[in-house]
Amino acid sequence: MRNKLEIFSGNANLKLANEICGCLKVSLGNAEVSRFSDGEIEVKVEESVRGADVFVIQPTCPPVNDNLMELLIMIDALRRASAQRITAVLPYYGYSRQDRKVAPRVPITSKLVANLISEAGANRVLLMDLHAGQIQGFFDILVDHLFATPVLIDYFKKKKLKNLVVVSPDAGGVERARAFAKRVKASLAFIDKRRPAPNEAIVMNVVGEVKGKNVIILDDIIDTGKTLIKAIGALERNGSHKIYAVCTHAVLSGNAVERIKKSNLEKLVVTDTIPLDKSKICDQIEVLSIAGLLAEAISRIHREVSVSSLFL
Repeated sequence: MRNKLEIFSGNANLKLANEICGCLKVSLGNAEVSRFSDGEIEVKVEESVRGADVFVIQPTCPPVNDNLMELLIMIDALRRASAQRITAVLPYYGYSRQDRKVAPRVPITSKLVANLISEAGANRVLLMDLHAGQIQGFFDILVDHLFATPVLIDYFKKKKLKNLVVVSPDAGGVERARAFAKRVKASLAFIDKRRPAPNEAIVMNVVGEVKGKNVIILDDIIDTGKTLIKAIGALERNGSHKIYAVCTHAVLSGNAVERIKKSNLEKLVVTDTIPLDKSKICDQIEVLSIAGLLAEAISRIHREVSVSSLFL
């Protein structure tokens, strides 16, 4: 076993960090993360971390750039304070959707962010439900990739829904939906999205049997909610019964919550990788905690035992 376990957090999701500490029965590390008058970030680690096994919990959710800079500066401060090992814990990895070149002369920002975290001094990273699995390969340090699946599946097993089908909102998410469907003993379908011509509306065709069935739309991120609403419309036109949606990362930017409120969605089930303020909480949105799952992963990394066995 390594030296003393220490948990620190920036300002991105202090509630989640405190819940993780509660599960681990440790106190959150004493660090001040504040701003100078010009907006620059100031970090002061107020306790000794020399030789410690340190975990920094900081999702890079909106405001993405502020939270990312907090993470990098905290890692640098801990490295200079002689921490033995630093693990960056990013429940949500910002810029994950910029994972490849989709046009000439555009960046691969996911790789850039991975480089920044490594250069800041992190020895390993702990991530959850990456938008694209290949992002793990962008890091030249050790990566542990967690899935919120156990928490989400447990919710629906307790619901005991009958005649169930899991739907991927696009062809790219079929693998994720297939694994989920297998665990909840449901059939599988997906939505084929096509744009017939430039500036013409997207045509959404449902591939698979959904008529008369209870539906779970499964995605990793819901941002503006536009794709979700179009998927709900397509499923309704194809005769679906009750429609639920599930995602790990509830970005919910712009008018996403208003769109969800106006829809016929039974529930949007999300996790707390991204903190939701009061304006984004409504009866249709249910937030599940992944603090226990992250705490167990942190404990296993600290004790040098298998993390992957959590998902067997």
